[in-house]
Amino acid sequence: MPPARRPLVGLALLLAASAPPAVRAAELPLSRIAFGSCADQDKPLPIFDAVAAQKPDLLVLLGDNIYADLDKSKKVTTDVIREKYAALDRLPGWQKLRAACPILATWDDHDYGKNDAGAEYPLKDDSQAAFLDFWKVPADSPRRTQKGIYSSAVFGPAGQRVQVILLDTRYFRSELKYGPPLRYTGGNVVRKPYVPNTDPAATMLGADQWAWLAEQLKVPAEVRLLCSSVQVVADDHPFEKWANMPGERAKLLALLKESGAAGVVILSGDRHLAELCLDTTSVGYPLYDLTSSGFNQGAKNWRAPDTGTRRVGSMAYGDNFGTVFIDWSQPDPRITLQVRDEDGDVTIGQKVRLSSLKAGAVAGGRPAGLAKVSADEKKEEPKRPEGVLSPEEAVKKEGMEVTVQFTVAGGRAINPTLLLLNSEKDFKSEKNVTVALRGKAMTGKWEKATYDTFKGKTVKATGTVKKFKEQFQIEITDEKNLELVEDKPDEKKPEDKKSDEKK
Repeated sequence: MPPARRPLVGLALLLAASAPPAVRAAELPLSRIAFGSCADQDKPLPIFDAVAAQKPDLLVLLGDNIYADLDKSKKVTTDVIREKYAALDRLPGWQKLRAACPILATWDDHDYGKNDAGAEYPLKDDSQAAFLDFWKVPADSPRRTQKGIYSSAVFGPAGQRVQVILLDTRYFRSELKYGPPLRYTGGNVVRKPYVPNTDPAATMLGADQWAWLAEQLKVPAEVRLLCSSVQVVADDHPFEKWANMPGERAKLLALLKESGAAGVVILSGDRHLAELCLDTTSVGYPLYDLTSSGFNQGAKNWRAPDTGTRRVGSMAYGDNFGTVFIDWSQPDPRITLQVRDEDGDVTIGQKVRLSSLKAGAVAGGRPAGLAKVSADEKKEEPKRPEGVLSPEEAVKKEGMEVTVQFTVAGGRAINPTLLLLNSEKDFKSEKNVTVALRGKAMTGKWEKATYDTFKGKTVKATGTVKKFKEQFQIEITDEKNLELVEDKPDEKKPEDKKSDEKK
């Protein structure tokens, strides 16, 4: 029988930690972290028992810890927000969980006070006061005087330190930009899908929080859990995410890389589903974004996963919570990222060595230690005929009809009559050209075409280069204007054949 776990010293005090570069050592390293988001206090929350059963050293809450704005018959006020916190506090499961382990928390839109709200929300200061009161943040904490609720804490002795960075993605965030209604997975219509806001002044964190984050990444730590209420790595869905402000996401990824901060794992919530996403190119090592949502807001019936080009694991339906286990006993500590259902069973899992979460761990866009590049991936793109442009050349020909050739690196089917093929994995890249196969073009030889028909293959497309939602696109409405390019063996010239005969 293993020895009884001793409590971590001073963890309760860390609820107030926010001012860099404070580091508080614990008697034991932090090795069992639970996290999650999205708890409607007016509905049953049996999952709290499953969370407590994991005996976490720390619980991290990523927002929507209450829902203050679901009752449309009531105007949201500070009193309503406080009433919802009180309702959560009365739940036996919550009382048991709160007594079982220390808790760190940030907020998202529903405990902030309004769905998808940002800096424009008029009650944000009152909401901040209610948040800090519920979490019993001391009166002398910097969080009582700063704008926004961002905070951080470091746990464990030197060599085994875990830094928890809690971002505030609400208080300072610029307004989102809406696109036209969009038919989404399963035929559902998203009436207000979000599209990239490319305004250079748009912000997610605000100047003060950006400066604070830069300082936090200088604080010594072996593992850093970067906690964001909305997803950082995910690209494809039309809901809230960092990709809605591509300049801000690029700034975050650049900061992670340029700071030299190692051991970063992103924890996120908001989506009412769970998934694990991976970015292998931006920070010099595998950047995982593990999303857990929600404690009781997950879909209750089966549904297919939506499109996710950066997803490596999915739990599209069911209530869930996340766990991060760190095995410090090994020479190269192992980090286990998991999502669990309301029974505590693992539905998503990924093990990663700490040594792989540092600069230089990714070579050629592939995490060190993964399988070798396949023969298909090694194939070079067939040579472009004279007059056929590369995507980089095509984006400079806006308004002109061109023929472009590239290997399909990404894309998706929007519906049975619209298929998108991207020249870059990141469709927001300045180099990307999207070929949109639409309407009548989805007949004849392309009638049964899917994204998999073109994935990793070279295509040649003819059409006019246009800008659509800040992205360059060529629309194909005639099946003859798109073709697959096959590799052909080089034909030798007559003089080469004669030379071979003499040998």
